[in-house]
Amino acid sequence: MTRLALLTTALFASTAAIAQPTPVEELMVPPENAEKWVFLSEAGVHGEQYRWQLDNGCMAYRDSTNLRGWTGETDETVCYGEDGLPETITIRGKSPFGVADETYVVEDGVARWKTETEEGEAPYDGDFYWAANGLTLAFNDAIGAIRASEGELKLLPSGVARLEPTGRTLEVTSSQGETETISLHYLSGVGTQPYPIWLDDDDSFFGFFSTLGLLPEGYEGIIPQLKAVQAQAGLEATAALSAKYMNEQARAPVLFDNVKLFDAEARTFRKAQAVLVEDGEITAIAPAGSIAAEAGMRVVDGTGKTLLPGLWDAHAHFGQDDWKLLQNIASGITSYRSPGAEMEYVVDKRERAQAGTLLAPDIYASAIVDKQHPLAAQGAMTVSSEAEAIAAVREIAEAGLYGVKFYTSMNPDWIAPAAAVAHELGLHVSGHVPATMRPIEAVRAGYDEITHLNFALMQFLPQEVVDASNTNQRLEGPITYAKDVDLDSAEVDAFIAELAQRGTVVDPTITIFEDMIVPPRDGTLPKSAKAWEGLWPATMERGMKTGGYKLLDGLTYDDYQASYDVMVGLIGKLHEGGVTLVAGTDGQGYELFREIEIYEEAGLSRADALATATILPAQTAGVADRSGSIEVGKEGDLILVDGDVEAELGALRRVETVVLNGTVIDARKMRRDVGIGGDPK
Repeated sequence: MTRLALLTTALFASTAAIAQPTPVEELMVPPENAEKWVFLSEAGVHGEQYRWQLDNGCMAYRDSTNLRGWTGETDETVCYGEDGLPETITIRGKSPFGVADETYVVEDGVARWKTETEEGEAPYDGDFYWAANGLTLAFNDAIGAIRASEGELKLLPSGVARLEPTGRTLEVTSSQGETETISLHYLSGVGTQPYPIWLDDDDSFFGFFSTLGLLPEGYEGIIPQLKAVQAQAGLEATAALSAKYMNEQARAPVLFDNVKLFDAEARTFRKAQAVLVEDGEITAIAPAGSIAAEAGMRVVDGTGKTLLPGLWDAHAHFGQDDWKLLQNIASGITSYRSPGAEMEYVVDKRERAQAGTLLAPDIYASAIVDKQHPLAAQGAMTVSSEAEAIAAVREIAEAGLYGVKFYTSMNPDWIAPAAAVAHELGLHVSGHVPATMRPIEAVRAGYDEITHLNFALMQFLPQEVVDASNTNQRLEGPITYAKDVDLDSAEVDAFIAELAQRGTVVDPTITIFEDMIVPPRDGTLPKSAKAWEGLWPATMERGMKTGGYKLLDGLTYDDYQASYDVMVGLIGKLHEGGVTLVAGTDGQGYELFREIEIYEEAGLSRADALATATILPAQTAGVADRSGSIEVGKEGDLILVDGDVEAELGALRRVETVVLNGTVIDARKMRRDVGIGGDPK
């Protein structure tokens, strides 16, 4: 997977079980005449990439990244064969999460490649090798190869990449007054959704922008122009797909008969039930066979199947495009909280959903507020004073959002006054815990919720970790010290008791930490993704078969496992102590099923684990009167899964039918339409 896919889809870069990356001092230094691009978000610049030609005709690239403390230092050399395609690729250095070293060579008609977790070969027939750790600027080779192959390019190890023109051009001007005419294309086949790519007059890579972007130095100010054109193009790309599922027939009354029903309120399963949905509302629940089918009513035989409330992802970010929303629906997610969405995207999607032109989960979004700082969160509203923090809170409320999320570089002194105003305006207050601040201090200052289990764990970690929690210490601290935390101590008991007494919610996103701290280290997919193996493009799967976070000096993988076990144990202790847990992924959505499974492994009953993705997030969002459980009078947000979830939790992945606000959706068909290649195993 390329640097673009790494940083825009939250997949993890390659790491090594034992090997160390090429030292920074051994990497190439860009010459003065090297072309420069900047890696950036609307919060500021996070790094740079350079490109130049070597004396032997090969192309050289150099990357330096610092994204909220995650640092990467990488170089890449590409040499070409007689067919103009890469014949050798050498990548060295470290990605933000581990070793990036990678080689590719074509010799005697055979292409061979090697990364830290993979080694392979294939007969060479002009196919293009998509480097797992390639720099984004090296996209230019792929773009040229796609153009030469008339729009479709076979990839190594497998897959097909396509570049679709949108017909949209834009004239942009740099800060030095230079003007370029650029054109918008969509690159597909390397992820589950198309990526917006801008080309220059020579059909070469110019740049891209999503939440993060890479643009030529001097063109940092064109982001609003790019977003405006991409918004229109993206709307057209997904509007037809939304319309396909939002037809009049899909809104017809639907009767699910003879299902096993999950009662989220009572935390129990009820056999042989019938449920009727009409005009977007649950109008009847009765024993199987007791609701008569009427003309025009769709009847679904639920024999051997389970009917559950539509799932909530309590921690789901989205960007400008609509693809993730549609993919989430296809996986059974009908509502989610987005703790960190840009307001313009929230307002746009809300308005289109209300107008009936966008099929979207019900979204309860918070905006991020962070201090203006080199380590500020990408996509955040950055502030420089207490007054600006309060003004940002008021702006969030005026936009009709659900909450405010404070971030790790915030001045702790600004939290209490800003949170007080947020509560006056009816906003939910959550966040990462600012550096130097302990989680209980954030809660006492006004946090209603702690996002991510690592920040809850900060209560018990050394002060030097807490002081640097806006850097990679947010992960490396827990990896190093969690194993030493005594979950049976009075300190832990007192912390949990105060959280429970204050009604504080914890959003663990534990799957992130399983994937990073204790993933398979044999080149296979992590547990969160295993059921989808073979359904995604190989370029995407390669980025996930990575062996997790780099091994820190002085630690072993047994230490990693011990620290992760404490994190899982803390989930069980929080639940046992009466703290509300809500299941969120901070990922693509498919991880939600594994998140629920881990809660069960932590000691929650199956019903309690399911409640974290149904009724509990609905209660946290203040909408349990209409969402989160199957009850007469509530919204008709339901999922029908193939199997008995009471007996087999994994059956939850086998979503067959989704009902979203009364629209009945064939989830299996939709998964194929939105880029998920088929049904999870």
